[in-house]
Formats: sequence, structure tokens, C-alpha cells
Amino acid sequence: MNHPQDHIEGAPLIRPSTTDHPLYEAVVDACRTVFDPEIPVNIFDLGLVYTIEITAENDVEILMTLTAPGCPVAGEMPAWVQDAVELVPGVKQAQVGMTFDPPWGMEMMSDEARLELGFM
Repeated sequence: MNHPQDHIEGAPLIRPSTTDHPLYEAVVDACRTVFDPEIPVNIFDLGLVYTIEITAENDVEILMTLTAPGCPVAGEMPAWVQDAVELVPGVKQAQVGMTFDPPWGMEMMSDEARLELGFM
């Protein structure tokens, strides 16, 4: 499902995550403990977490978005994610960045989230 807007000069718009890092699954689980206050689904299954990068030193950098730029918790949610991820044993520190490029869309939700929200 490649759309022309998904790539800029051959590079994916969303940087790939460090999925092969031993801490990756634990960091994903931590992200799943954070919920969008307006939708009863965690931010990971909503597709709000774009990139999880984990260095060899176990520093975690997360790039995320919100369902809408005017989301009332826009200022707070990165701190919620940072707090959750920094509780993961082995994580040295976490940094959470926010982007609206590409903008979030329903197609970014996992099948579980769609099912839970009655879209399937």
C-alpha cells in the first residue's frame, strides 16, 4: 500500500522503529498504558506512536502524534509517555517528541483498536 505521499525522496515519512532491540516490546507495552483521553484505546494501538528508537545505551526516543493538533492534552501526553517508558527496567532515559507530519488518520489504528471502537 504505497502512496506517493508516504515517501519523500525515497525515505519513509515515518522513521522505522528499533524493533530488534531487546527492550522494544517492553517499551511498546509501556506505551500501551497511555490512553488518549477522548478515545478508550491506548496510544500505541491508535497509531499515535510513530517511531520508537532505542540506542545501544538504552536511551529511548519516541516520536508521536495526536489524533488532532488541538487535543486538550497535547502538552501533557508526551510527559505521560516519557514517565511510562522510563519505568521500564533497563531504560536509561526517554525523550518524547511530537509531530503532525504526517497527520494521524484512522488507517493508522491497529485492527484491535478498530474492533474495540466498532469500526470493523
